[in-house]
This record gives sequence, structure tokens and C-alpha cells, in this order.
Amino acid sequence: MAVDPTASSGGTSATSSGSATLAGHQALASNFDTFLSLLTTQLKNQDPLSPLDSTQFTQQLVQMSGVEQQLLTNDLLQSLVNTAGRGIADAVSLIGKEVRAVSDDATIQNGKATWAYKQDRDASAVKVEVLDSTGRVVHAENITDTAAGEHSFTWNGTDLTGKQLSDGGTYTLRVTAVDGNANTVPTTTYIDGPVTAVEQSDGQTLITVSGTKVVWDKVTKIATAGDGSTSSSSSTTDNTNNSTDTQTSSSTAA
Repeated sequence: MAVDPTASSGGTSATSSGSATLAGHQALASNFDTFLSLLTTQLKNQDPLSPLDSTQFTQQLVQMSGVEQQLLTNDLLQSLVNTAGRGIADAVSLIGKEVRAVSDDATIQNGKATWAYKQDRDASAVKVEVLDSTGRVVHAENITDTAAGEHSFTWNGTDLTGKQLSDGGTYTLRVTAVDGNANTVPTTTYIDGPVTAVEQSDGQTLITVSGTKVVWDKVTKIATAGDGSTSSSSSTTDNTNNSTDTQTSSSTAA
């Protein structure tokens, strides 16, 4: 009988702890450290004559794990919502505009594909290779202009056997530049063109630039349609097409 008051006290303590847990639900949901502190305090101050049984302790651990998972899930969802919301709004505003985006990929349109690339410094030799989706080289050539700065490269869409490849295929440009000491010269590859579509895929906002899908935050330059500031971009105007044809002929001759 002497133990009964102690046991009753232990039960009251557990009940008070449960009430405190419910009352502080919002705090626990936003702060996992607070929940862990409460659990640790409960374990330290439990009645030694009536300790927390294994079932209750397991439930507490499960609850702790659940709160932690909830916090991680909430953070992830909030991140996705923020990213998707901003991404879609910003990306949609690009439709119809000429942009430059960091991308090694370009799509064959009207029998050719065009890239721009930037060399950080002068090189002694520059080689460009076009790869298909399997990583197979379908075109390769040496570039005579090895100076630092921006360059444009247009591929006429024919493979190593001279076969004309179909429009709509996406290919990757690999630029290899080395200096006189055989050290690699860093390069960055871009594509230019009008934005024609926006979509969400695997949590990312993609824009379509000259037929190629690019993550929207890879955009480095924006201009209104017809603005000459994206001079290397693909366009539907006759003047730009004529200029691109000339570039293609020059690259092929090289």
C-alpha cells in the first residue's frame, strides 16, 4: 500500500507530460530539438519505483522519429513549393524572348545545330566533338580560332559517314582546348535562341530553347525578340538564317 501513492504520483507525472506535449504541439512540429529535450527530461525525472515501461518508451521514440520526419518533409515540400512557384513564374515570363543558357546540348533544326562557347584564355589547340545520346562521336573537327573569348560553332548535322541526321535529335558538344603546355583551358558552352515552352519535370522547371530543354536557372542572358544583343542565337528571321548559313559553311570548310 505504501507504494500506491508513489505509483499514483508517477501516473500523474506521465499525464502532465502528455498534456504538456499536446499543448506544445506546434512548438514540437517546428523545433525538433525542443521535443528531444522534453523526452530527455522525462527520462531523467521518471519515478524509479515506476519507470516508463518499454511500450511507452517505444511509443516516445516512434513519436520522436515521426516529428523528425515531419520536419524534414515540411522543409522539402516548402522548398519544392518555393522553387516551383518562383521557377514557373520566372520561366513563363521568358516565353517569346531570346535567351542564352548554359548547356552542352543542342537540337538539330533545319538541318543544323548551333552552340556558343567561351574560352577563359588563349589556347594552342581546340577540338570540338559532337556526341549523340549514347556518347558516340558523330562529328569532330579542329578549330583554327584558338583565342580567348566567345566563339560560335555550327554543325551541319552530318555524321562521320556524311549521312544527314534528322531534325529534332539532341546532341552534345564537347570542347577540348589546351595551351602550349598541354594544360586544359576551361570552356563554358551555351545555346542561344527563343524560349518556346515551359514545363515542370522531376521537380525542375525546364524551358525549351531552340528545341532543347534547359533548366530555367541556367539562363545567363535575356533579350526581347529581335534584339541584336543575342546575336549568336537562332532565329526565324531571314537575316539571321542567312548569317547562320554562312557560319555553317565556314565551319564546314574549316
